[in-house]
Amino acid sequence: MVLASACSKSDGGGSSNASLPKASINDVSNFRSSSNSVYQFTVSLDISSTSPVSLNYATTEETAKNGTDFKSKTGVLTIPANSKTGVIEIEVMGDSTRKDNQTFSIQLSNPVNCSIVAGKGVATLINENNSYFPVANTGYSTPTTYPGKTLVWSDEFSGNSINTNFWTMEQGGNGWGNAELQNYTDRTQNAFVSNGNLIIEARKENYNGSNYTSARMITKAKKVFKFGRIDIRAKTPKGKGIWPALWMLGNNIDAVSWPACGEIDILELLGHEPNKIYGTLHWGVNSNTHQSKGTNYVLPSGSFDQEFHVYSILWELDQIKIYIDDKLFFTATKNDVSGNYPFNSDFFFIFNIAVGGNWPGSPDNTTSFPQRMVVDYVRVFQ
Repeated sequence: MVLASACSKSDGGGSSNASLPKASINDVSNFRSSSNSVYQFTVSLDISSTSPVSLNYATTEETAKNGTDFKSKTGVLTIPANSKTGVIEIEVMGDSTRKDNQTFSIQLSNPVNCSIVAGKGVATLINENNSYFPVANTGYSTPTTYPGKTLVWSDEFSGNSINTNFWTMEQGGNGWGNAELQNYTDRTQNAFVSNGNLIIEARKENYNGSNYTSARMITKAKKVFKFGRIDIRAKTPKGKGIWPALWMLGNNIDAVSWPACGEIDILELLGHEPNKIYGTLHWGVNSNTHQSKGTNYVLPSGSFDQEFHVYSILWELDQIKIYIDDKLFFTATKNDVSGNYPFNSDFFFIFNIAVGGNWPGSPDNTTSFPQRMVVDYVRVFQ
């Protein structure tokens, strides 16, 4: 904010500054386009003048940079006599990359026949919803063929959008049985496909009564499987209160409910321990008789957000093995499950990032947003 500035009088009269028009410039906030566009700042006078009004202006870099994000500009804006507005146009460079929003400003000075009451306008380049998100492809990978097995289904996320023939976006902010804090949406702000990857994005924002948003994708009733080898190549987020998961539920959940349907957690991670993953099976007649068996795996060095890893299960009759980068770290058989063994039936996939909940706890002031899980592919071999 700039305090009211003295200005010259072109008529030579004795009018005081109090009788002069007061000039102000607005802020501008626009979604950034993939091609160059023009941001328009409006300079407004509270009253019109019988004489032309002029003001100098100049742009200033902030997080947006000259030549990369916008083209700097200086000049003089003249508002004709008996008019109350003028427009300053600034060219913004095209960019479709999803990243933090950026700003630059424009400052008014040297008023003639007016005073300045609000001389700084801020332009916000909204990048946070853009469609391109580059990801380094480093890390572990697995083949597209295995001896004696056939690839029966995969999603390589190679298109321009999430394939709705495979996936349904679940929605809501009801805690999801774990006192979670996020509201799951079907918006591209929370899940989108870019450059051969699926991106699931958790955000800190107010949405339908929740303080966080995210995405939870399921293949229920669309792509269900029983037995085989499953490979999921992914890069996980990190941060207190962040809970990504790649998992499966029994397709009969509507008939028998959870945990009787069975649950296979191929990957779970608590964001405050980004070097540790969990593999777990859940079962039981009802929530009062819920049982589970699982273990964890800790990376020898680094953390799971730094590069891609492949999370796999080898699923056979009466037995499930869970692998990380082809290293076996968990095995369960029918003999480990008391009561009904639900894991010889059809299951569907769930990919999601939860925020908060009974297990990870809530985010704190060390947790940055947005948080993203990147999935390169999911493949099922039988």
